Amino acid sequence: MSVEQVPVQRADFDQVMVPNYAPAAFIPVRGQGSRVWDQSGRELVDFSGGIAVNVLGHAHPALVGALTEQANKLWHVSNVFTNEPALRLARKLVDATFADRVFFCNSGAEANEAAFKLARRVAHDLYGTEKYEIIAALNSFHGRTLFTVSVGGQPKYSDGFGPKITGITHVPYNDLEALKAAVSDKTCAVVLEPIQGEGGVLPAELEYLQGARKLCDEHNALLVFDEVQSGMGRSGHLFAYMHYGVTPDILSSAKSIGGGFPMAAMLTTEKLAKHLAVGVHGTTYGGNPLACAVGEAVIDVVNTPEVLAGVNAKHDLFKARLEKIGQQYGVFGQVRGMGLLIGCVLTDAWKGKAKDFFNAAEHEGVMILQAGPDVVRFAPSLVVEDADITEGLDRFERAVAKLTKN
Repeated sequence: MSVEQVPVQRADFDQVMVPNYAPAAFIPVRGQGSRVWDQSGRELVDFSGGIAVNVLGHAHPALVGALTEQANKLWHVSNVFTNEPALRLARKLVDATFADRVFFCNSGAEANEAAFKLARRVAHDLYGTEKYEIIAALNSFHGRTLFTVSVGGQPKYSDGFGPKITGITHVPYNDLEALKAAVSDKTCAVVLEPIQGEGGVLPAELEYLQGARKLCDEHNALLVFDEVQSGMGRSGHLFAYMHYGVTPDILSSAKSIGGGFPMAAMLTTEKLAKHLAVGVHGTTYGGNPLACAVGEAVIDVVNTPEVLAGVNAKHDLFKARLEKIGQQYGVFGQVRGMGLLIGCVLTDAWKGKAKDFFNAAEHEGVMILQAGPDVVRFAPSLVVEDADITEGLDRFERAVAKLTKN
């Protein structure tokens, strides 16, 4: 029995959806690799990757195969039982990282929620009720739940929802002195993105992360790395902390970990994991067999020397061309980022106009992103073909040429 599909158009969004998004004027309906087709059959090059999610592009055979095989076996059993895909994926994550234990959930916000709750729980259990302060960075982004949006350092996302969760302090990113001044024996955790994503694709300085690690050790605080956007190969390493050689106590991962299937994970050590005893935290769908089967296929493909080396080589292709475009048209003051998470910082003349670049690119058949109003962001598939990079950037250059001419 097939389900009858009612024809829908972009205008339907404004009729039936809550207006918290402002999606583009077209509807993508099919994807293959780094190409996407819309309702009218128009083809676009995808450099947005579902906001750093589609780590292996669209309809990757390994992911389609894993999902199809699992869909014919077992979809959901809840955490009253465990399942084979969850155990296999957890084992692979533990073997590949600092972690001994994994908690599966459904989104970056949930992974961070679990990380922050664990940090407070550990401090509560070991040091008492007064040690609960979380220190995070200004312009950080950690999710949209009331807790995670309060930890994120962007008031535009957290204001207007009643009293905020207390015990959270924000300091400037990459400012070690400010962090030193803020940390105390009341601090239970320092929460940082190794690369600030929504805050403008800004990588941490090595000394900053090393200093944060030292401060946490001195004050019995936990170092939490939010690798929701930078994780699963995006930086050219499986996780960005590996690039820096600074190991966190807790790590959150989402976006790319499911390759487009909603899933997330919190990774930590055995010693800390003990504080999430039976009943302390949970989730209905976390560790779902479908999600974990896809996640296992993702890590099997991504965590290989070929793919990770390819990410760094593709980074160089993007960066060289984007710097050239930036100079030629006077639009970018800096091209920064790591691996295939790249931010082009707009020059003063173009400040605040990242959305204009997004729109202009779409008109030329290329999907990009912004990271705030001043940064144009690229987060393509890690296996985007070089020919697609060339074609997509040719289209992007045409968009920039038209935008600057007008």
